[in-house]
Amino acid sequence: MHDIRFDDRVAIVTGAGGGLGRAHALLLAARGARVVVNDLGGATDGTGATTAPADAVVAEIRAAGGQAIASYDSVATPEGGDAIVRAAVDAFGAVDILVNNAGILRDRSLGKVGAEDLGAVLAVHLKGAFHVTRPAFAAMRSRAYGRIVFTSSASGLFGNFGQSSYAAAKAGLVGLSNVVAIEGAKYGIHANVVAPIARTRMTEAIFGPMMARFEPEMVSPVVAWLCSEACEVTHEIYSVGAGRVARVFVGLTPGWYAGEAGPSVEDVARNAATIRETEGFIVPASVNDEFLQLRALFAQSR
Repeated sequence: MHDIRFDDRVAIVTGAGGGLGRAHALLLAARGARVVVNDLGGATDGTGATTAPADAVVAEIRAAGGQAIASYDSVATPEGGDAIVRAAVDAFGAVDILVNNAGILRDRSLGKVGAEDLGAVLAVHLKGAFHVTRPAFAAMRSRAYGRIVFTSSASGLFGNFGQSSYAAAKAGLVGLSNVVAIEGAKYGIHANVVAPIARTRMTEAIFGPMMARFEPEMVSPVVAWLCSEACEVTHEIYSVGAGRVARVFVGLTPGWYAGEAGPSVEDVARNAATIRETEGFIVPASVNDEFLQLRALFAQSR
């Protein structure tokens, strides 16, 4: 297999001033991509702003012989998203790759989390990804090529105490990616999700020394593969951390069919074991697959 490179490709990486985003940007640039390093430069809770983090990563890329520019726009507004994509097009003429990585944390238990906290987290993670993806998708569609990676989390996929706002945002990114993958298929645009376990300034405070084995650089090769022409995968989710890469998916089981009359409450209770059985699942590519499964059941019952 030839080395995977990104010569003549233009990549946007949001939240690239440190941690995972920095690692992604450095790797893509080292393999030939021209990179827009986007970072507002705020604190982990989203407050404040400074140009220093993005500038530092751009300087690293240029010192190594790569090409990069900094973007300090916030992903949390439509105007910011448009500006980030416009910066890529103005500087490099295109957008081929988008890594939605920007995020903040405002962890509190459900009884203590406020509407302001929820709004701030959704604005950066979920709305932010939407605000950048929408104009990037348009730019990619015009060239019939694109690779988009969304950054979810085990918290969003499986749940984690004290992270209701963060988990909601991260789960929403999976839904967004699914639709982008479906709508992008005919334009050569792939969309996938990574759920990283990595040591960053956000996770160090939570996990402490345990995160020593989870360097961000362990995640970036998977992101780079998903961003490459060599990758034909779309509409998938990958858990990545400490050298392990695993696919995560939503499966649909055969379930139990009550017939045209429908179930009673007692019917559901009696058949709960069958309903909950995980054998024989499928991994739907869209809602159509569920309807195809139901149509087969209807045909069998005639």
